[in-house]
Amino acid sequence: MPMFNITLKEGGNAEELSKAKDTAKSQGGEIKHEFTLIKGFTSRIASVEFPANRTHTLETNEHIHVEQDGEVKTQ
Repeated sequence: MPMFNITLKEGGNAEELSKAKDTAKSQGGEIKHEFTLIKGFTSRIASVEFPANRTHTLETNEHIHVEQDGEVKTQ
């Protein structure tokens, strides 16, 4: 099952992130990691193991951003 990063968009609140986690779990996802990044503003990120054919439910939420997890390289 692919991994997806679910991020709270700027202006979103903790309640929206909580709803996204509940949605992910109810659609068969499993929260793998949860952490906070500080880069000008606080962003909560949850990496979720989620069936690829069910991300549409999360992608329609205007308060969160969904992207498939992958390796990041700087050079």
